[in-house]
Amino acid sequence: MAHERKKREILGTPLTKTKAKLMLLGSGELGKEIIIEAQRLGIETVAVDRYARAPAQQVAHRDYTIDMKNGGALRSLIEYEQPDAIIPEIEAINLDVLQSLEDDGWNVIPNARATYVTMHRERSRELISKEAGVRASKYRYAHSLDELRDACEQIGYPCWSKAIMSSSGHGSHFVKGPEDVEQAWKRANEDARGQGDWVIVEEHIDFDIEVTELAVRHFDENGKIVTTFPKPVGHYQIEGDYHSSWQPAEVSDKAEENIYKTTEKITNTLGGLGLFGCELFVKGDEVWANEISPRPHDTGMVTMITNPPGYSEQGLHVRAVMGLPIPSVKQNGFNIIEPLKAGASHVIKSPHDGWDAEFGNLYDAMNMYPQSAIRFFGKTQAKFDRRLGVALALADTAEEAKIRAEKIAHAVEIRLPGTDFLPQHEKKQHLVH
Repeated sequence: MAHERKKREILGTPLTKTKAKLMLLGSGELGKEIIIEAQRLGIETVAVDRYARAPAQQVAHRDYTIDMKNGGALRSLIEYEQPDAIIPEIEAINLDVLQSLEDDGWNVIPNARATYVTMHRERSRELISKEAGVRASKYRYAHSLDELRDACEQIGYPCWSKAIMSSSGHGSHFVKGPEDVEQAWKRANEDARGQGDWVIVEEHIDFDIEVTELAVRHFDENGKIVTTFPKPVGHYQIEGDYHSSWQPAEVSDKAEENIYKTTEKITNTLGGLGLFGCELFVKGDEVWANEISPRPHDTGMVTMITNPPGYSEQGLHVRAVMGLPIPSVKQNGFNIIEPLKAGASHVIKSPHDGWDAEFGNLYDAMNMYPQSAIRFFGKTQAKFDRRLGVALALADTAEEAKIRAEKIAHAVEIRLPGTDFLPQHEKKQHLVH
């Protein structure tokens, strides 16, 4: 069954014959917000994941738990549900089936090729450097410990070792010198979310700030695909995983222009509709592309408080993939979405291993600042250091917003059955049997 990609003038009613329907493949915290934004527009929603009671499954009209690497199960479910848009949100999906579905006329977001390319660091880096032709750090590949040693020597220390298929910092290691290479290989093999016995070694860029540009490709009033840019999001990581983000990022006017130009080249090369999270390094006015995600990005959760209602990164994604308009203002030739105010996010991570988390000290945490919020994701399993929520705060400056979001996040206490309440910054690992 073919599903046309075109500008949309009409939306129907969910659970009726007039419905518009989207299906999420992967139902984490970002997907949960996609489902919520879609339901606000009266779009019927279906959430699929490999484990039951995932965050987005808890708020969708219908949910399914399947092995999405099983091509037959995936295709039969899609043919049964007949979604207008199929939105991959995780790596563990049968990519061959996605391509086959698209060949048969199904609307894969942003398209099957973009999903295939961006779920694999080799393909992603080759597209960024060679097809899009934008500046990126030097890189080499390695398939063994000995090759990893050689690659690190060629790139030079310090450098980064990353599993070729992974996300959110899993399987990545900062290699300060030769003594760290063996640990980097071990981490790639043991911690990756996909293939770990193949790594990419990347040059370490001594950047001023790392940013995410949340470029969104959508139809304009004439039915032409255009790109609109929210202001760049600054962020920092701990052990390769996002810890805090803020908007707008502190970059020069020239760097901001280069961020938009770089991101547009990459997203035009990938094509399709929807929001893309492009990670970049910025030093002075210079910009290096790092990674690209063809869907909302964890660092972009800050837009849940900085942007107008319906204009969070998830709201923009829904509008784009469903063919709805995204108004913007023109600045220096770019379509720009301005934040309402400076804001920041800070993760709330589990200090325990186990299930059925409880969150405490909420009155103090939620009463700390005006124009602040907490989002709990509803994850039933609380692995040690796993993101269970995010604190959000507005302020007159991004720097003050960062301080506020961190204080709120650190005020939240977490316990599991058999454990005491702990704030997230006092990370003590407890094994719950």
